[in-house]
Order: sequence, then C-alpha cells, then structure tokens
Amino acid sequence: MASEEKIRKKIKKKLRIDNKRLKNSFKYASEGIIKAYEGEQNLKVHTFVAILVIVFGFFLKLSYIEWLICLLLIGLVLMAELFNTAIEYVVDLASPKIHPLAKSSKDIAAAGVLMISIISAITGLMIFVPKLIDFFNKQ
Repeated sequence: MASEEKIRKKIKKKLRIDNKRLKNSFKYASEGIIKAYEGEQNLKVHTFVAILVIVFGFFLKLSYIEWLICLLLIGLVLMAELFNTAIEYVVDLASPKIHPLAKSSKDIAAAGVLMISIISAITGLMIFVPKLIDFFNKQ
C-alpha cells in the first residue's frame, strides 16, 4: 500500500505545472528564435517565403484544407531550419577544427532542410498554380 501511495504522489508531482519553469521555457525558446534569426540568412528567406504564401493564400482564398497543408509545411520548413542551425552550432562546438565527419553532419542536416523545402515548394505549386490560372482567366 505504501508503495502505491508513493507512486501516486510521484505522478501528481509530475503532472503539476511549475509556472516558473513554464515561463522560462518560453523565454529560452524565444531567445533561441531571436538568436537563429540574427545569424541565419536561410531562416530569413524561408520566413519571407512563408509570409508571401500567407498573403497569397488570403488573396486567392485558400480552402480550409489548403490552409492546413500550407501552414503545416511552413512550420516544418521553419522547424527544419531551426534544427539545422542547432546542429551546426553543436558541431562547431564539438569540432572547432575542420573534420570530415563534422562537415558531413552539417551537410546532411542542410540536406534535410532542402528536402522539406523542395517538397513544400512542389506542394505549394500544386495548390497555387491552378488558383492563379483561374484568377488570370477571370480577368
């Protein structure tokens, strides 16, 4: 019986939300976003493209499903870029000297961003080109 009570207390403690820790986690994540935008040109490019997609999405009246797809892909591209940046920083920290494995690690992380970017671009074209054709045919 005593061990069951211990387990219940541990579970309750784990489920409790620590407001200070929660606030700090958002603070640190925000600092990470700012740091990434300060140093990463590609993140700025991806963000600019995301803003264009959103603007054109309103202009061309995307459907609910099309919005879900676009927003999901925007999130995946930005997330991939942030992960790539984090990997680059860790590799630079762990291997300050040029090493073939460090280069491969950074190249592979960048390849992941490229892959999701290509998939997102193709998907975006599949959504936007027919809408643009319809728009110009109505003019």
